[in-house]
Amino acid sequence: MLPILIKIGPITIRTYGFLLAVGVLSAVFILHRMSKKEGFPPEIISNLAFFSILSGLLGAKLFLLVTEFGYYMKYPADLKYLLTSAGTFYGGLIFGVLFAAWYIRKYRLDFRRLVDIAGPAIALAHFFGRLGCFSAGCCWGREAENCSLAVQFSHADIETGVPLHTPLYPTQLMEAVLNLLNFIFLILFYRKKKFAGQVFALYVFNYSLIRFAVEFFRGDSDRGYVFGNMNEPFTSLSVPQLISILGIGTAIILYRVFKKQAANG
Repeated sequence: MLPILIKIGPITIRTYGFLLAVGVLSAVFILHRMSKKEGFPPEIISNLAFFSILSGLLGAKLFLLVTEFGYYMKYPADLKYLLTSAGTFYGGLIFGVLFAAWYIRKYRLDFRRLVDIAGPAIALAHFFGRLGCFSAGCCWGREAENCSLAVQFSHADIETGVPLHTPLYPTQLMEAVLNLLNFIFLILFYRKKKFAGQVFALYVFNYSLIRFAVEFFRGDSDRGYVFGNMNEPFTSLSVPQLISILGIGTAIILYRVFKKQAANG
């Protein structure tokens, strides 16, 4: 684990921030390159990517604040960690998509074709983001005494509250690898898609499955539970799992709607 990448005097570059920046740049690169193939104006797509990502970052933190409002009211001093926290991915996705929908309507862009190139870009950015989570020690897993793949955090600069010197499931790496596989799948499928919007619907479906599964192994307690608790992961339902179920349903609806729209021309 390497929470601080570079520290020279008062200048500190945290690994999480660096990897997050790499993820953002990689997403913008993918969008810019694929937008040319779809015939979109590159400058409009670049602006869309930048402000959607900015909206997503703000939304992720706001969503975390809202879902954990009781905790932050009890421990207001911890509000400072919102500045360095990634927030919640689903909050970022929702806010980013809402801004994108407004932007797309303003410039009268083809929504279905545009989100098809956004899906792979988001998946790739999320891959780097989860590597950043691993370096920072956030989004950690449950205790895993008998797991050969367990990891232990021990760096003195980790400030996320992760249990130190304790074998944990490497949930950050699990999700990073699955997001990378999702990106590769979507890029390959993009060449064979049968209708506009199909790739994005598959992205939402795939990621919802990924997050639902990884949640069983998460150990950080700031995600909230619909019922049950973290100590009974397979008989409980966390808030992200509920959102994942809704995501799966949304993906199926999008798939059918986009397919019908394509058939009707």
